[in-house]
Amino acid sequence: MSASHPKSLRTRLVIGALIWISIGVSAAGVFISVLFGQHAAALVDSEMMGHVEELASLIDVNPEGAPHLYRPLSDPRFGFAGSGYSWQVSRAGKVLIKSISASAADLPVPNDPLALYETLKLTMPNGTQTMIVYESLLLPEGQSEPLRLQVNVDSSMVDAVHRTFNISLAMSLLLLVVALTGAAALQVVFGLQPMSRLRRALAAVGLGHAEKLPQNFPVEVQPLVDDLNNLIEVNAGMVLRARTQAGNLAHALKTPLAVLTDEAHRLDARGEGESASVILQQSQRMQREIDYQIARARAAASRSVPGVLAQVAPTVSTIVSAMKRLHGAKALQIHADIDERCVAVCDPMDLNEMLANLIDNACKWASSAVSIRGSVDGETKHALIAIDDDGPGLPPEAMDVVFQVGERLDEQMPGSGLGLPIVRDLARLYGGDVCLEKSQRGGLRAILRLPWAC
Repeated sequence: MSASHPKSLRTRLVIGALIWISIGVSAAGVFISVLFGQHAAALVDSEMMGHVEELASLIDVNPEGAPHLYRPLSDPRFGFAGSGYSWQVSRAGKVLIKSISASAADLPVPNDPLALYETLKLTMPNGTQTMIVYESLLLPEGQSEPLRLQVNVDSSMVDAVHRTFNISLAMSLLLLVVALTGAAALQVVFGLQPMSRLRRALAAVGLGHAEKLPQNFPVEVQPLVDDLNNLIEVNAGMVLRARTQAGNLAHALKTPLAVLTDEAHRLDARGEGESASVILQQSQRMQREIDYQIARARAAASRSVPGVLAQVAPTVSTIVSAMKRLHGAKALQIHADIDERCVAVCDPMDLNEMLANLIDNACKWASSAVSIRGSVDGETKHALIAIDDDGPGLPPEAMDVVFQVGERLDEQMPGSGLGLPIVRDLARLYGGDVCLEKSQRGGLRAILRLPWAC
């Protein structure tokens, strides 16, 4: 997936809803604003036409032909300056009378052709502003030249009404977008709850708290759950067969290797020591490789099984009891302190093999004491098992060499040189590792790190 796209399905759905809600609400806002503008213009037109008719009905002309109003217009806005509303009466382009609200300077007089008693609407400049003019021609009785009646309104007045409406509309639509987006987010959270439940169920299976996924999912998710359950069953069956085949292979090769070893001893007894030595070396090499590869195959199979967990404390307790008997002649003091929370995501048999190798090595080289401490690292989510001895330790350059298959730094000690390489491979197959460092007791410290079943 592109880095520019959010990886969360929930985020993608909410962002998509926000985009479409914003587009829809914006389009509705433009439509409503245009509709209101047309409606407001129609109301202004109707109102101003009424003022023109009222002005025509209030005009009286004296014998000299000068017009006057026998009472003011009913709208008070024509009675004070700066209201934006004005009227004036002109004849032949000359202003005769005008409203109090008109400015001191003469208002422009339209010169467009106008039929008698016809009412028109036009827009005219008025200084730095624009005014909307509603005009009509009136021919008083006994007069030969008509009067041009003119009612004006500043276009800024109409624009202000439209602008105020648009601000209120924008705020309302913004609140609507927020409310609809919130509703969409709640709907997404509610709709994706089965996926969250599925994730928790998978975690429970992976941690060994359940063997299968539950069956109470929606019909859209249930087929996926069924397929996952089938996959878990098939995987478990494959692992069982792999472990069985690994055991069968080890058993099948054990007899031929025993025959070869016995034959080598026979050759040596007949005086063919050189041939016997070659056969014994190659047999031991084959045995090491078989043990190593079978251990790797078994661990790789176990790692693919969900829910494989191993309690560290009982495993260590069992191994310590065995080591005290095995190394009883040395009268070692073996102390174990294991945190109860120390549970590894690992097959118990593989954990037993790793710890047995490490603790046995510590007991072989220790002078008087071995300590085993198990803890958990909450930040990295790992179970840590540290094994210290008070033996001679290892030089820094040898701490990586001992992890190579068949490498032994002291041929006098019993062993095949497979213990530490198997421990490292098993640990890494489970997503962990093992390392060596100098112990505070003066000897060697082995630290086994495995995923923690938190």
